[in-house]
Amino acid sequence: MIELTRFTAHDRERLLAARPAMVADFEADRAGFLGARLVELPGGEWLDIVEWRSAEDFRISREKGPNRPGIAEFFAAIDGLVSDERGELR
Repeated sequence: MIELTRFTAHDRERLLAARPAMVADFEADRAGFLGARLVELPGGEWLDIVEWRSAEDFRISREKGPNRPGIAEFFAAIDGLVSDERGELR
């Protein structure tokens, strides 16, 4: 399953500094997390492309929220959600 989250973050340096710890926390704490790519878009927008083993793994991860310091810091660097979609990689 692919998660596509588009968001704004006006402090680029803070967001990028927080990213490695967020990914490390996901790798350590989120079963089914297969990887993530962050795309910088024009106008202060970003697209996070996250791959999950299953929709159930994604659901469980969502329930945990920002439960680890690296995840919390990355989420704190996000100003606002633009869109959030999920789909199946074919």
